Amino acid sequence: MTPAARLSAAIEVIGTILSDRRPAADVLKDWGRSHRFAGSGDRAALSSLVYDVLRRRASSAFIMGEETPRALALGMLRLGRGLDVEAVAALCDGSRFAPAPLSGAETARLTSATLDDAPAHVRGDYPEWLDASLAAVFGEERAAEGAALAERAPLDLRVNSLKGAVDKAEQQLAHLNPVPGQWSPLALRIALEADGKAPPLTAEPAYLKGLVEIQDEGSQIAAILAAPPRGGQVLDLCAGGGGKTLELAALMDGAGQLYAYDDDLRRLAPIHERVQRAGAHNVQVRSPRGKADVLADLEGRMDLVLVDAPCTGTGTWRRNPDAKWRMRPGALAERIKEQAEILDNAARFVKPGGRLAYITCSLLDEENVAQVRAFTGRHPAFRALPPADTVLALGERGIALREAAIDRPEGLLLTPRRTRTDGFFVAVMVRAAAAR
Repeated sequence: MTPAARLSAAIEVIGTILSDRRPAADVLKDWGRSHRFAGSGDRAALSSLVYDVLRRRASSAFIMGEETPRALALGMLRLGRGLDVEAVAALCDGSRFAPAPLSGAETARLTSATLDDAPAHVRGDYPEWLDASLAAVFGEERAAEGAALAERAPLDLRVNSLKGAVDKAEQQLAHLNPVPGQWSPLALRIALEADGKAPPLTAEPAYLKGLVEIQDEGSQIAAILAAPPRGGQVLDLCAGGGGKTLELAALMDGAGQLYAYDDDLRRLAPIHERVQRAGAHNVQVRSPRGKADVLADLEGRMDLVLVDAPCTGTGTWRRNPDAKWRMRPGALAERIKEQAEILDNAARFVKPGGRLAYITCSLLDEENVAQVRAFTGRHPAFRALPPADTVLALGERGIALREAAIDRPEGLLLTPRRTRTDGFFVAVMVRAAAAR
């Protein structure tokens, strides 16, 4: 496919996403099935175009003066790809499989329209109904924070210390030019290609043998700040596919006992193969069984309970740009209720003197600071540790991280703009020791 044909296909796919309100990944998959002639390079380029359009949906519509699929694609080429009007016109020449030529109005807007007078939610490319929530966290910087969330996410890896050191992973992946992470001592970052395409990491021997896992550096930091004790008893209560479970196991040097649980058996399914590949021998997976309480024997015994809570995912918009446009206020209310219930359940497993780590990939105070305040209000035996204490798990890097992130009494907030990671909130609460 020519670049112009790929642009036409992207406009078609965007139209389906907007009209059917379906996830972009599903629409792209269907397009690939019905266009068998398109090779893997074409599909990757198309996917990159579509996701870049979704990243810049609000600002592109503002620049072009309308929100049609074509307008969004043209606006993105200028804002996201940096093309001038001549370059855009060359793609839209009206030839076979190419978009129709630019109109006079389109040429004028691509030439002179700016975002100077655009409201914050347009400059930040996020839904208008979230403006008040983001303003409560970031104030006048909310547009800049949103714009950082509209950029492409990097490819971050975590080196599995159960299988080898960072220098070993660097050597095995030298052809991908990895660079050390800024904050996590376990992180390596690999630059994406110009069109946003990532290398086939899951086919690399280092991945297949468990030496590295794909994990955003912010996610790595969250597990490190939870500080799982070597030889201790730890419960990962919302384990999902096991990303943080595997890191906790490595941070514990494979000692002690780590229990992994999720109330959704389908989310938990991948963990078994991943645990085996990682060589995490201290992990015991507890699968849900109807109404049975499969964790009852763990009550009051855990040195650490980690709650990687279900949330709106606002901190991961770089990776899931279509999710922000499908999100509705009702979803936020539902997540807030669910988080409170999970935290209340988690409290029963923490032993006196033990810790409860609460993590979200959200930027919203309703899911972060407010949840911690409400939880400690309901459970006065718990108190939130100040980030000045929790960042010490990272040594000198932790001090620098605290200066870069947003430090609140209830926890630490990482953002793409401030820490060059996905957005993560990390709170660590300690339960009062038993009276003697």
